[in-house]
Amino acid sequence: MDLVEIAWRFGLLVPAIVIHEVSHGWAAYLLGDNTAKERGRLSLNPVRHIDPWGTILLPLLMVAILGFGFGYAKPVPINPYRFKDYRRGMFLTGIAGPASNLVLAAFSGLVFRVVGSAGLIGQTLFFFALMNLVLMFFNLIPLPPLDGSRVLPLFLSDRALKAYHGVERYGFLIIIAALWLLPSYLGINPLGWYFGFTVYPLLGLFTGL
Repeated sequence: MDLVEIAWRFGLLVPAIVIHEVSHGWAAYLLGDNTAKERGRLSLNPVRHIDPWGTILLPLLMVAILGFGFGYAKPVPINPYRFKDYRRGMFLTGIAGPASNLVLAAFSGLVFRVVGSAGLIGQTLFFFALMNLVLMFFNLIPLPPLDGSRVLPLFLSDRALKAYHGVERYGFLIIIAALWLLPSYLGINPLGWYFGFTVYPLLGLFTGL
């Protein structure tokens, strides 16, 4: 993959990440928390959301190595104590980001069906749908700092939630193990298996491929 293609795929990923984060902020705002608005984060300007590692370096490395990638922007600040219902508020703000990626993927896939796979427009629509689905399902993994860690507590009892909080501190280590250690040393690819049952069936449904 040459530098032009890497830049092209990276350029598709950035708006998906930005819209994802802005959606968290808007959901919180609609639920009564205006923290993100006060800090100027309800903006589609990428500069306001860039995290040097998560928005630039990690996605570039993944696109260069894997052909697709995911990443993250600076988390949109929220104050959950402004929500009337803590669990419901955390759930809705957490699910808003992945939901925005699902909408973008579905729209891109449907337009792809009309345009077809030939040419730059068709390729752009296809990869935009793919990257949004990857971003969506990766973020739904129920481990912090991912969005799934906000979604899961809604379905847990108080006792189960307490136990879950006990393992939250290990979330990032588990993610690292799933991404690099297990595939590299044991030949096990849980993320690939997970995407095989989530990302690619939906990609086929949306694009018809």
